[in-house]
Amino acid sequence: MMKQFLAAAAIVTGMAAPALACPDWQANPSFGQIDLYAGFMPDPYVRNITAGGRYDLAGCFGSNGWGGSVASKPDFDLYWSGSSAQMTIAVNSGSDVVLLINAPDGQWYFSDDPAAITFSNPQQGLYDIWIGAYGGGRGLPGQLVITER
Repeated sequence: MMKQFLAAAAIVTGMAAPALACPDWQANPSFGQIDLYAGFMPDPYVRNITAGGRYDLAGCFGSNGWGGSVASKPDFDLYWSGSSAQMTIAVNSGSDVVLLINAPDGQWYFSDDPAAITFSNPQQGLYDIWIGAYGGGRGLPGQLVITER
């Protein structure tokens, strides 16, 4: 009986493992966090960051056309407060990077070429941000840019 239980536990654990390799919005960010309020200065906020990871977005989000690879943990967390007409989160990099964001309502956003997402009337709350790369690259230099312009 104990062997059957251990075998069943191993199967369940094995089935859960792939989900852990996908973006985990609950994990602590690798490159920090910031609280920004509508009307923040100086605008834009710029943060040096490295892009990439080893987890394939297509394997995590299915056949929605999202490509590239990211780290499991968010690269950066933005806590947004206040009311604004728009807020843009973008990446400047000499490499082929992608941008993945989990918004406060739990919805996922993806962008590539350019790696920028503009939120009209952005929701208040936590934005988990991943900066990924094509071809499984890691450690690619870049800048995270947050602006209301």
